[in-house]
Parts: sequence; structure tokens; C-alpha cells
Amino acid sequence: QVQLVESGGGLVQAGGSLRLSCAASGAIFGINAMGWYRQAPGKQRELVASITSGGSTNYKDSVKGRFTISRDNAKNTVYLQMNSLKPEDTGVYVCNIQSSVRGNYWGQGTQVTVSS
Repeated sequence: QVQLVESGGGLVQAGGSLRLSCAASGAIFGINAMGWYRQAPGKQRELVASITSGGSTNYKDSVKGRFTISRDNAKNTVYLQMNSLKPEDTGVYVCNIQSSVRGNYWGQGTQVTVSS
């Protein structure tokens, strides 16, 4: 069974940067899109950024200009570069891969904490 393994979370001061990575443990066929969701305490999970198989990207308004999503198709890996981090960016970041063959794959999540 293919798993998504995330890395790169941690504690950072406001204004700092982190780079998240999400790698699939095996081959995933029919990938439509990859994305990162955020689960903040007491809030619903929300989409932060996504990228399609064609490379089109979409961002939550509050992260535009600060976050950049990218992917390595050959490695089934998706990245999230986060710059100028703010305390409100704090949460568990969860990786998602949408497959037309097997549906949604989800990672376990990686904690990002931004201190003021």
C-alpha cells in the first residue's frame, strides 16, 4: 500500500521559512493533482495550495506571494516552500494526492509552528 511521507515541519519564528516535502512510497498512477492542506486547532481543514498534473497552481489568498508549491513527477513528490511565515500559518500540514485510479491519498501530517 502506497503511503505519503511528509517532512520539513518544525518551529520557526515569524518571518522565517520552511520547506515541506511529501514523497510517495511507491508508484501512484493517474495523478490529477497534488496539494497541501492545513489543520489549525479548532478549525476545519483547509486547502493551502495545489498543483495539477499540468503544472497549474492554486493558492489560498492568505498565502499568495509567500508560499510556492512545486512537484517532481518522476519522484511522485510535492513540495511547499513557505516564506515570510506568520503565526496564523501554524497548524498541521497534510499532503494530498488525487488519483483518477485509486482516489485520494493522504499523509499523516507534519506540524508547523510559527512563533511571534
